[in-house]
Amino acid sequence: MSKRHAVALLSALLLSACGSLSPTREKTAEPAPSCPPCAACPVCPSPDKPKPPEFSRTLTEVDWAELPGWRDDDHAAAWPAFMQSCRGLRNRAGAEAWRPVCAAAAQVDGKSADAVRRFFESHLVPHRIASGDGAVDGMVTGYYEPLLQGSRTRSRQFAQPVLGVPGDLLTVDLGDLFPELKGKRVRGRVEGNKVVPYWSRGELLARGDKLPARTLAYVDDAIELFFLQVQGSGRIRLPDGSLMRVNYADQNGHPYRSIGRVLVDRGDLKLEEASMQGIQAWARANPARLDELLNSNPSYVFFRETPANDDGPQGALGVPLTAERSIAVDTRSVPLGAPVFLATTRPNSPQPLQRLVMAQDVGGAIRGAVRADFFWGFGKEAGALAGRMKQSGRMWVLLPRGYAPK
Repeated sequence: MSKRHAVALLSALLLSACGSLSPTREKTAEPAPSCPPCAACPVCPSPDKPKPPEFSRTLTEVDWAELPGWRDDDHAAAWPAFMQSCRGLRNRAGAEAWRPVCAAAAQVDGKSADAVRRFFESHLVPHRIASGDGAVDGMVTGYYEPLLQGSRTRSRQFAQPVLGVPGDLLTVDLGDLFPELKGKRVRGRVEGNKVVPYWSRGELLARGDKLPARTLAYVDDAIELFFLQVQGSGRIRLPDGSLMRVNYADQNGHPYRSIGRVLVDRGDLKLEEASMQGIQAWARANPARLDELLNSNPSYVFFRETPANDDGPQGALGVPLTAERSIAVDTRSVPLGAPVFLATTRPNSPQPLQRLVMAQDVGGAIRGAVRADFFWGFGKEAGALAGRMKQSGRMWVLLPRGYAPK
């Protein structure tokens, strides 16, 4: 069976089996759940049962005075991230609303916090985000770009493979075939004359060199590799001291399952211990049980190598993320590229974290009206903050005057 015929068959099977599929949202913070093909397809509502309520949110125009700490923020610190958003918005849907705003931004002294604040107040309007039931409080988590130790060649020390996209992975954007399914994606592989779900994490690792995937590098720690997949991007220090950078390329089509939740459900960790640091500590103490734990999450992320520069990793907007000024959002709530004022607290702390950030990324776990993943940056310190962050927060999206959000 040719790959073209396999794609067509996969699409037809999924349409007949599932009716409608959940959109896949790729994210640098966590592997994106997606609708697996055919046999693993989610259960669809039967005709005699009501469908679950659709996602809903409300945007309410408000005065700038409602934004707590707005005038105290260093707006100039957010300016480079905003200019990156302007670059990323050029060729996206809805770009026409942002063109005059971004054109005017070119005339602003981006080093002056007052000038930047006046620019935003003159050209944009704040809208309070609430869920469909009117709730304005949501959840804010954190992510970062980790540093791993590795090599381009396998050795006893470096034995954990960082895999590129396998040649037999079928990735179908159904919107290319059926416009009404825009944003919905499925994955699978061909087996004889059938299209079947792609290998789960445990299955594909068991295949080893039989998997038709290029190995980009080998790292020394399985749990660190797992969290590289969760974050979606990172850097690998090679034996000669140089750095290589890898970024999310694709995923095997299986839904993500939290290994922290698995440990809590099994009684191995208390709920308050199931942070990234708590999971890493459990892994160090239980090496013989680690493979079993990791394979309880069937999702697997594949990477691509990207230029090793000092910029942040590339987010879904197609521009580098800025430490502490970029967030991942649910694009059903916040347009990608838009400025957002975020009011939350620092990890495990009542200390306010109130600042202007840019919606430049997305993620499978970032679902809901008032929901954000805060990008802390690169390295160990950023990881310590990201791993502990699970705070309550509020959000206001800043939109051009006259912009009519859908």
